[in-house]
Amino acid sequence: MIAVVLLSGTSNRFGTGRRAPPLPTRALVPPQVTLASLRGKPAAINFWASWCEPCHKEAPDLERVAHALHGRATLVGVDWTDGTQAGRAYLRQYHLTYPNLIDADGATGQAYGLNGLPTTFILDAQGKITDVLRGPQTADMLLRALHLTAGTGS
Repeated sequence: MIAVVLLSGTSNRFGTGRRAPPLPTRALVPPQVTLASLRGKPAAINFWASWCEPCHKEAPDLERVAHALHGRATLVGVDWTDGTQAGRAYLRQYHLTYPNLIDADGATGQAYGLNGLPTTFILDAQGKITDVLRGPQTADMLLRALHLTAGTGS
C-alpha cells in the first residue's frame, strides 16, 4: 500500500514538477530525439510495448495527435523492454510515423518512475514534467494535456 502512494505521482521524485530524465539514445523511428531538442515547446513522452494490450488501444490516437500537432508540440514514443524486431513490427502495424526510441533494458522507464503501460509524461517547454497520464489516452485527452486543441494554433 505504501508503494502505491509513493508511485502515484504525489512524490516529487516520480511525479510532476521535476526535470525529465534523459531519453534513450537508440531510435526505432528517426529522428533521434533528446531532451535538449524538445525544449521550447511542450512534449508528450509515451511509454509503450508491443505486448501491452492497452497500448494497442491508444496507438491510432497517438498517430492522430502526431498529425494534429503541426509543430506546436512534440510527441515521442518510447518502446519499453521490447526487442527491436517486436517494436518495429508494432510501429508498422499502426503506421506510426512520429519519433520512437527504444528502452530495451528499461532503465529510462525506471528513471521516469514508470509503473505501468501505457504511460505518457507531459513536459513543458523547459523540459519539466507537468503531468503523468496513466493508461490509454484518446487524442482529445492528449491534446488537452498539452494545452492544445486539434487544428488550431493555440
